[in-house]
Amino acid sequence: MKKTAVIFPGVGYTKDRPLLYYSGKLAVKYGYELKHLDFTGLDWSKEKLKDKGFLNEALNRCLDITDKELNNSDCFKKRDVIFISKSIGTVVATAYAKKHSVKAVQICFSPLEMIEDYVDVSGAYLFCGDNDPYADYGLIEKIADKKTLAIYRIEGGNHSLETGDIHKDINNIGYIIGCVEQILNKQDISEC
Repeated sequence: MKKTAVIFPGVGYTKDRPLLYYSGKLAVKYGYELKHLDFTGLDWSKEKLKDKGFLNEALNRCLDITDKELNNSDCFKKRDVIFISKSIGTVVATAYAKKHSVKAVQICFSPLEMIEDYVDVSGAYLFCGDNDPYADYGLIEKIADKKTLAIYRIEGGNHSLETGDIHKDINNIGYIIGCVEQILNKQDISEC
């Protein structure tokens, strides 16, 4: 069976930033064909993540880009599929999967509350900072409980899952990427 991993970036958090970069490298290590989406060229900033109207417009534009880039969603039907996403990318990834009935494991870094409308019950791993100014950790936790999603709290983590303490941030990246490796390797990640 062929395997595909798709990287869905965030606002300013591109495929070259640590969480997406190392997750992509691991996906290749575990035999996944890697696809990168690019949402650059859109007029946005992190501050706009608080505007629901903007988020809906951005979601529609990013879904159009995703539809064009992935053009034939049937290619996912006979594959092991993982969507790795960040911020607005978490909403795009879950919405795309729902729209096209793609059975993808979702690895979501800094998910936004809007994923609740799209993410399936189970099959998603949420990595969240509890000090994120763009997403309400308490609400994300409630969504995870309601839909039985795995959630990993980064204490003091902001929207980039960083705390401001470089040593702690490096350890956190190691921890997160270790969890991603267990997901990709289909190991029990309850010990993450």
